Amino acid sequence: MATFETADPPPFVRLASDPLRWRLLRELSHGDRRVRELVDLVGQPQNLVSYHLRKLRAAELVTARRSSFDGRDTYYHLDLGQCADALAEAGSSLHPALAPIGVDVKRAEPRLKVLFVCTGNSGRSPMAEALLRHRAGSRIEVSSAGSHPKPLHPDAVRVLAERGIALSHEPSHVDDHRRRRFHWVISLCDRVREVCPEFPGHPRVVHWSLPDPAKETDEAGETYPAFRRLAAELDRRIGFLIARFGVPAP
Repeated sequence: MATFETADPPPFVRLASDPLRWRLLRELSHGDRRVRELVDLVGQPQNLVSYHLRKLRAAELVTARRSSFDGRDTYYHLDLGQCADALAEAGSSLHPALAPIGVDVKRAEPRLKVLFVCTGNSGRSPMAEALLRHRAGSRIEVSSAGSHPKPLHPDAVRVLAERGIALSHEPSHVDDHRRRRFHWVISLCDRVREVCPEFPGHPRVVHWSLPDPAKETDEAGETYPAFRRLAAELDRRIGFLIARFGVPAP
């Protein structure tokens, strides 16, 4: 029987020990990226970056989705939940005493200001706004806007009501917020990322590549299942976001 003195390193350790793959993981931990952006960030050839992305995808640490703005582009996303599980497994395989324990995080400054933007401000961004406000309460000032605002989608209201959140939102244009100062600006669709204005104060700009649930119908022509998937994905990402902010989990 092998002991942990002679056992092979866990898969995550072998993957992350490569300096380039570690840099890719670090860059993707900040938001979804296209290959050419990762090439610029890590300063390595595209074929090499693509090779390592395939390795990370095979390990199910990274996922890929075609851009809704330009179908020739692909956005890569780091699954932080999978990373957390892989890190826990790696620690436990070295020694039982290294099983995960609570980690103190730095508290965010009071009233951190966050803006979510998408195209219509009718589904993705108001749902993200409501979910973050639900988790963080008054500790974070959160807003949302769109490049082409339209009325709130009823399925957005429905899926958040299932989570005990009453979604009431008046869509607003992103230009109405361009003179405001935010600490974080998070784009939620590939189209709005291309037209999002610059904001004063140099906020942290992050992109989450999420499909428009209003355009995803099931066999019965309903968009409700797509809105449910979106709510789950947003809630997962926001959970990791508030950990970065230093806001305690509820």
